[in-house]
Amino acid sequence: MEKQRVVQEYVPGKQVTLAHLIAHPKAVLCEKLGVAEGGAIGILTITPCEAALIAADVATKTAAVDIGFMDRFTGSVVLVGSVSAVEAALRQVNAVLMDGLGFTGTRITRS
Repeated sequence: MEKQRVVQEYVPGKQVTLAHLIAHPKAVLCEKLGVAEGGAIGILTITPCEAALIAADVATKTAAVDIGFMDRFTGSVVLVGSVSAVEAALRQVNAVLMDGLGFTGTRITRS
């Protein structure tokens, strides 16, 4: 019997795959992430991954948030700031990417 060969290829769509707000994280979480303790942490994952740069720009221009982490190779962005600032930044990133650039957005979740 001939063995079948499967070729898989990663072809990302234009989408925000995760937008999550962690309100009032414990100090140990901030320490493990290497971010300053604050009121909230916002997490985004975006494809194509280069759009992480756009997301970070929009977020920092929208509200008083700091970039805790950004990786343009994986599309990950971590934001730190007050709960209201991080929430505003996540909403605006989602809106700009969806309305301005034709991305598929996601519901912003919260814990």
